[in-house]
Amino acid sequence: MATWKDLEKTLVDSLDLKSPPVAVAFLAAPPAGVRRFMGQVPSGCGFWSLAARAPAGKSAFYTVPSDHYNCPIGSYTHHIELPPERAQELEGVLGLMVEIGYLRMEEVPQIPRWPAQPAAVVYARLADTPVPPDAVLVAAPARATMLLGEASRAAGKSSALPALPRPTCMAIPAAAAHGTTMSLACIGNRIYTGLDDGDLYSFVRGADLEAVVSALRTIVSANAKLTAYHNQRKPQLTRPDLTA
Repeated sequence: MATWKDLEKTLVDSLDLKSPPVAVAFLAAPPAGVRRFMGQVPSGCGFWSLAARAPAGKSAFYTVPSDHYNCPIGSYTHHIELPPERAQELEGVLGLMVEIGYLRMEEVPQIPRWPAQPAAVVYARLADTPVPPDAVLVAAPARATMLLGEASRAAGKSSALPALPRPTCMAIPAAAAHGTTMSLACIGNRIYTGLDDGDLYSFVRGADLEAVVSALRTIVSANAKLTAYHNQRKPQLTRPDLTA
């Protein structure tokens, strides 16, 4: 069985990732021996970038529900109940999104949510994860996202969901329930995480990761051979005629 470190290395090398994959795990109790997050961030997805940018070997930490209160939308997708004094913040941000035409209120019940409120959420670079992840998120350009999507389908671990729009964080419960799910991200996520404009997300169910990575090796090799095939074929069959 491959280690988390092995799986991270294969993903980074095969997809030429600039940022390491991030493991996310929802727990019923705080994990022993893992440091607790201290401080605050403006969004739940901010925890992803904190883990990804931390030094290797020192990235793992866990949050508790109150650490997520600054992000009403993320709290909703993570099934974290806001305290009474802050409950109106979710209504406020949803109201703004509806008012400016970003969201329709009837869409809200369709947003995937984690089944129950977690007592703790663990974040770490994949190589450092102290517990098996529920989902692993990979931020990458379109070509790498294509390869990971093909590998997930080849492994039989791809969800039937389309590429998800906003909010980005709903892709975590979606992937955990259905398999590898692509997300187009959203403007809030791109601002709070610094995601490059050309990057997308893939969310792989933690239990599926080894099978997907195994298939990825074959998919990368196949794409290299197909690249040579198409590059040879293209000039032979390209004779544009725009005179008609």
